[in-house]
Amino acid sequence: MSLKEPRTAKRAAISVFLLFHLIAITFWALPLNSPLIGVVRDTVRPYLLWAGLFQGWNMFAPEPMKVNGYVEALVTYNDGEIHKWKFPRMEKLGYTQRYFKERYRKFANEYLRMDSFAAIRPDVARRIARLNNHNPSNPPAVVLLIWYSSQIGPPGPDGSYRATPLRANVLFTYFVKPEDLK
Repeated sequence: MSLKEPRTAKRAAISVFLLFHLIAITFWALPLNSPLIGVVRDTVRPYLLWAGLFQGWNMFAPEPMKVNGYVEALVTYNDGEIHKWKFPRMEKLGYTQRYFKERYRKFANEYLRMDSFAAIRPDVARRIARLNNHNPSNPPAVVLLIWYSSQIGPPGPDGSYRATPLRANVLFTYFVKPEDLK
């Protein structure tokens, strides 16, 4: 075996890796629907979701979201104290922070609030309980996930937008078990 063979194999592996990603991301991001595109998307979906490389066109077309919203959690401790825990909100962050925390907005607004993804809510609530378990003598007892939303209507005659009142909707209530805090 020559010295060139391992380098050639390494280059080939890197090339296959890059080609796979280029194909997967291209087919995922194409704003078209066809049987071939659907098959490729279904094949790469688990990997892209796991790796966080997914992208949707729903922000732009064909029907942009008409809701402005965010998720917060209310953590109630054994003694009755209540603490509000907040996901990062892009409008409250600087540009550099937004870059690193955008995934939280996407996760909360596009997945956590959707009933079709309700199965992830217990895990999110347990994670929030662990993050807020600061005092062993007063651990979190209940976590409420709350979706706050306001409809975005069409512009008024003067071109300005008027937000509807903010509504709170409890997405999930989780009763924390002692083993959740480990």
